[in-house]
Amino acid sequence: MKTIISVIMLLMMTSLSYANDIYVTQSGASLDLDITQDGENNTVGNSTTASASAGATTILNIDQIGDSNVITYQIAGATYTGVINLVGNSNNVDLNCDSGGSNSSCGTANAVINFTGSSNDIDLDIGQTSSATSADVDLVGQSGSDSNVIAATVDGNSAILTITVNGDTNNYLIDIDGNGDANGHTLIHSHTGGIADVDIIQSGVNDNMITLTTSGDNADIDISQTD
Repeated sequence: MKTIISVIMLLMMTSLSYANDIYVTQSGASLDLDITQDGENNTVGNSTTASASAGATTILNIDQIGDSNVITYQIAGATYTGVINLVGNSNNVDLNCDSGGSNSSCGTANAVINFTGSSNDIDLDIGQTSSATSADVDLVGQSGSDSNVIAATVDGNSAILTITVNGDTNNYLIDIDGNGDANGHTLIHSHTGGIADVDIIQSGVNDNMITLTTSGDNADIDISQTD
């Protein structure tokens, strides 16, 4: 199947600020896309116009270096593999896998998000329309990553979510849903920092497991496992 990629890049520079804006619309059997942005106010899609990929297989790697970066990306396809690396402050990531469409099963998802900086807002949704058969997600905040807000919703039969953040004033909202059994519903959590407000929900039939290591002050963690 023919792959169609539409990329619109706008470059604006002044003495005070500069921006690198990329909008991607892709349809076809597969996509292998690498994006590197260096500077302030970088965007890959935005709150009003998300970048989108519709195809069976999506490989997406994004590196952003600078402050006030934005990633808004919607993936509709059976297989998604991607790594996002952020270095800077006030980063905003909104990544959806399974956003509708005929190939939107998001059956296999392997996502890694690494960030270094403060005031990060990361929103990740996998298996929105139908449960992913296998989901493996790693969210890693390097040393000095403070004031982070992470919201991750993973709907999958076998969902492994690993969160490791080394910083202060962190807030996690985690929801893992779908059928368990045969090594499903695994959450591995590691936290180092002053404040952690973590809400965790796991659901399904059997196989609920949580490995949790927390360090710091004023941790408020609510865990609910259902069967």
